[in-house]
Order: sequence, then C-alpha cells, then structure tokens
Amino acid sequence: MSADADSGSQVRAGTGHRRRRAARRLALDVLYQADVTGAAPADVLRSWQDAGREVPDYAREIVAGVERDGAAIDAELGAHSEDWTVPRMATVDRTILRVAVYELRAGVPAPVAISEAVEAAKELSTEASGRFVNGVLGRIARGGVEETPES
Repeated sequence: MSADADSGSQVRAGTGHRRRRAARRLALDVLYQADVTGAAPADVLRSWQDAGREVPDYAREIVAGVERDGAAIDAELGAHSEDWTVPRMATVDRTILRVAVYELRAGVPAPVAISEAVEAAKELSTEASGRFVNGVLGRIARGGVEETPES
C-alpha cells in the first residue's frame, strides 16, 4: 500500500509501533463515539468504513474485542478503581481503560499497554487522567487479568 494524502495514510505510514498506536487511537475514537452516542461499536465502525475511512485490522480487532468482552472488562475496571464506578468515569478515560484492559487480556505486555494508555490519557484528557489510568491499570496488572482465549 502506498501512503497518499487521504485520511487513512496516517494509519499506514511509519513503523509497526506507530501503525499500532495509530490503529489504537482510531479504535479509541470509534469506541468513544459509540459510548457517547449509545450506538453499538460495530455499528459505528461500519459507518466509518461506509464513509470511506480506512480502518486497520488492529483497530477492528480492538473494537470487536472491547464490544465482545465489555461486561468482563467493566467488571475488572470496577474491581480495581478505588472510589470510582465505571459509569462515573470520564468517557474518554473509561474508553482508554477499556482498550488497555482488552489489550492486557489479549496478551499485550503490561508495560506496553499501560504506557500507551497513560500517553493517550495525557494527550486526550488531562494530566490527572494519566495518573488515574496508570493507577487503575497498575492495580490490574499486579492482580493479573484473565487472558481472552483465542477465537
């Protein structure tokens, strides 16, 4: 594939690390939109694709995994979020945490998943959100997460 001037070129360009980060951010956008609008993540993803937006495989995998495992992910978050319920969390923070927990369950190394989530929180939310995300994910990583079996 060649990188051209369309909106999908940003996702295709760069190294594997940058491509995964771009795919992760696109998944965050899709999941955030689904959460805010109350739509199913798969429906939001389909509307993005129908509008001609390129969605990398890894972004599709994250969206599908968070949607499929949402109840277990939210239970994990609720169990490790001191003094916070999942619905009370800021939407962007909740979305970042859901993606990170999905990645932990899928076998992404904890330092990678946590670092990416904290960076996203600092960029997309607040400095305090970065600390909050780091704390919740640190507690989850220390307690272990149940990995999602391969489908």
